[in-house]
Amino acid sequence: MANDQHKPSETAPESPEPMRAAEDVTPESEQATAPTEVEGEQQEQQDSIEDQVINDDISAQLALAKDEIDRLKQALVDTQLRAQAEVQNIRRRAEQDVEKAHKFALDKFAQELLPVIDSLERAVEACSSEDEAVRALREGAEMTLSLFLSSVAKFNLNVVDPVGQTFDPELHQAMSMIEAPDAAPNSVVAVMQKGYTLNGRLVRPAMVVVAKG
Repeated sequence: MANDQHKPSETAPESPEPMRAAEDVTPESEQATAPTEVEGEQQEQQDSIEDQVINDDISAQLALAKDEIDRLKQALVDTQLRAQAEVQNIRRRAEQDVEKAHKFALDKFAQELLPVIDSLERAVEACSSEDEAVRALREGAEMTLSLFLSSVAKFNLNVVDPVGQTFDPELHQAMSMIEAPDAAPNSVVAVMQKGYTLNGRLVRPAMVVVAKG
């Protein structure tokens, strides 16, 4: 009987060992998983920062690209405006050249006609006799000269005869200066040779005598 009472006590201490083993399992799993969660959060934060940096860089590049596009657009507009202005200038110059060519195409021909007009004027001046034949010759020369002048006037070849006018160096050529009490200073008192203009442009200056001032 004494032996039977001691047997339960021999087997009783074996039960605490499995309990300790169970208690040791939970802390080990918690210690294994806790660092992994922290590292994941840090990685997510790092990824978020990198994404933000990338987005900021892309935004900056887009802004620079937009500025460059705007600059190129403005440069293109300026180039187009300059090209249009240059085309207009070329067209205007071409029109002016054509207009001048039309106006002054007879310039050389007019210069060839001037000696003929001069000769007719001298013929009229020379026929000053009262002789009947000379008077008829004078009338014929005057009619021819008048017809000639009216014909060339149709093509805007006009006479410059500045007697009594103020001397104009753009239209007149002073051959001499004389004392002329009855004339205004610096005025034309005589014309040695008449001048001519073609469409307002001087073909030949009038050769004149000018009163001294």
